[in-house]
Amino acid sequence: MRLARRGGAASLDACFLAGFWMLPAIFGLSGTALTEEERGFFAEVSPAGYILFGRNIENRAQVRALTDSLRALHGCDDLLVMIDQEGGRVQRMKAPEWMAFPPGALFDRLYDIAPISAMQAARLNAEALAHNLAEVGITVDALPLLDVRQEGAHDVIGDRALGSEPMRVAALGRAVLDGLSAGGVVGIVKHMPGHGRAGVDSHKELPTVTADEAALERDLYPFERLNDAPMGMTSHIVYTTWDAGRPATQSPTVIDDIIRKRIGFDGLLMSDDLDMKALSGGLTRKTERALKAGC
Repeated sequence: MRLARRGGAASLDACFLAGFWMLPAIFGLSGTALTEEERGFFAEVSPAGYILFGRNIENRAQVRALTDSLRALHGCDDLLVMIDQEGGRVQRMKAPEWMAFPPGALFDRLYDIAPISAMQAARLNAEALAHNLAEVGITVDALPLLDVRQEGAHDVIGDRALGSEPMRVAALGRAVLDGLSAGGVVGIVKHMPGHGRAGVDSHKELPTVTADEAALERDLYPFERLNDAPMGMTSHIVYTTWDAGRPATQSPTVIDDIIRKRIGFDGLLMSDDLDMKALSGGLTRKTERALKAGC
């Protein structure tokens, strides 16, 4: 399982090798500082890592103090502390305290004019974004999206995507991964095996994709080209061609046959947020299904 960051930056393997990663879960926090209840709970269960949301973020000093408190709790410098900081609509760390970054669609438009310049811009943008994260102790970013944008799909992906042409998405996605690594942050390729065809917002309801094998090959292409990424994230989508009864996050067929074997991804595979409404049942049942499937 590859977790090391590229570009000579530090490795997240240290915590794993030290026996830190015990519970296969990434937890959120309630506020801008650890509560005593959280401190006791996290020390007891030793989760794989943490994710920060807008409710956890005020300013640089506060975020750095929060991430430092998590590292101190576990005695691990390279703790997995992640965030959704994509640019555009999805930025937990907001201006004016931090830089405002553009959505993926900007690099897609630039690619129409100058492909090499677009890839360089995507890399430099990701590196600058990573420096913002590393400064406050965040080690992992849920970026890049490798979802191939499809006409007529729901705009939950929309301008977050790097384009509608698979080869272009792969090229720009590689640039983003490299830029994040150069800035000292690990990237996550998402949403495997592709969210670009979803007709509804998976935050609110379960999408079903009925595309055939040939069509879905376009969705898989960027993930196949970047199958050496250290981390990946599944989608809460039913793909009827592969498993008509279960969304990818809860499907051993999709995870084993498509993500692990066909795409060839052998990095750390996490689920998308289990609180999203696409998944039915209580949190315990949703968690059990995701773990059993292979997340």
